[in-house]
Amino acid sequence: MKSKIVVIGMGEMGSIFARGFLRCGHPVYPITRGMDIATVASEIPNPQLVLIAVAEGDLQATLEQIPERWKEKLALLQNELLPRDWQPHQLDNPTVISVWFEKKKGQDSKVIIPSPVLGPHAGLIKEGLESIEITCHRLNDSDELLFELVRKNVYILTTNIAGLTVGGTVGELWADHREFATAVANEVIDLQQHLSATTLPREKLIDGMVEAFNGDRDHKCMGRSAPARLARALALAAEAGIETPTLNEIASKQR
Repeated sequence: MKSKIVVIGMGEMGSIFARGFLRCGHPVYPITRGMDIATVASEIPNPQLVLIAVAEGDLQATLEQIPERWKEKLALLQNELLPRDWQPHQLDNPTVISVWFEKKKGQDSKVIIPSPVLGPHAGLIKEGLESIEITCHRLNDSDELLFELVRKNVYILTTNIAGLTVGGTVGELWADHREFATAVANEVIDLQQHLSATTLPREKLIDGMVEAFNGDRDHKCMGRSAPARLARALALAAEAGIETPTLNEIASKQR
């Protein structure tokens, strides 16, 4: 039997990864809400991989509970993820994947573009996903990973926040409201630059966002998390002293 894998969070996303690992012959041990991570770690002290598949709002609380023996085993996949989210937890080199497929209840997974992954367990992640026909590719270094994480953040925040005003699909957003979408994206990139403490390739990020638009032009702009994403972006911008006139206008219309 192949090595053990632990999956923390067995929602739609965690279930997909678990299915891929099982298809490859790995026994998968789920940790669901209410289970004690330390207790499971005492019973499974040396898994090959510990995938954290909780919602982004639960990530920090989950990372605080990870025992030392598991830290070099971790893989992360949350939305709105940046190195600042894992670095305070003494995680020097986690495996990180930027997920570009969606899974809704009652539907099979749908790939938008291939999902990039980097880290010690990138090969295991890639093998698991490709066993269930989800495309994935390995990155070369941390600079490429940062770009891919920011690209996903720009896509999510731009479509969700712009969608609060215009609704519709990402294809319609870019075809009919390109100037508005670009204004939102540029303010999101300003915020991402602050959060990642580096200068980002603005034009390349917008091109990357449009590539994802073209991967599924019928993808809805606004999900359930859109109002919370806008509120969080505005709070972070205010804290950093970043001007966001377009986001402010969207928020005023929501009020």
